[in-house]
Amino acid sequence: MNKTEMAEKLAHKCDLPKAKAQEIISCIFDTAPGTGIIAIELDAGRKVQIPGFGTFGTKDRAARQGRNPATGETITIAAKKYPFFKAGKGLKDRVAD
Repeated sequence: MNKTEMAEKLAHKCDLPKAKAQEIISCIFDTAPGTGIIAIELDAGRKVQIPGFGTFGTKDRAARQGRNPATGETITIAAKKYPFFKAGKGLKDRVAD
């Protein structure tokens, strides 16, 4: 399912115009700077917890030594922050059935 298909299903389920459903989904999931509720919260270092569904958050990966596969030279891989999603119990149980 893509964003457009999700908007169509949301519009049908909640009796909304498709344009409004698309706008709601964009407000939640958009990744452009300054948009998207989830992305804004993750940028601020906060978690987004949706009970029964899951948690969006960020983790830090430390700098480490790596190897350039082409030359075999040792390189330093920079530290970075990355997003994660951990499925909640309700979602895990539903998918497992």
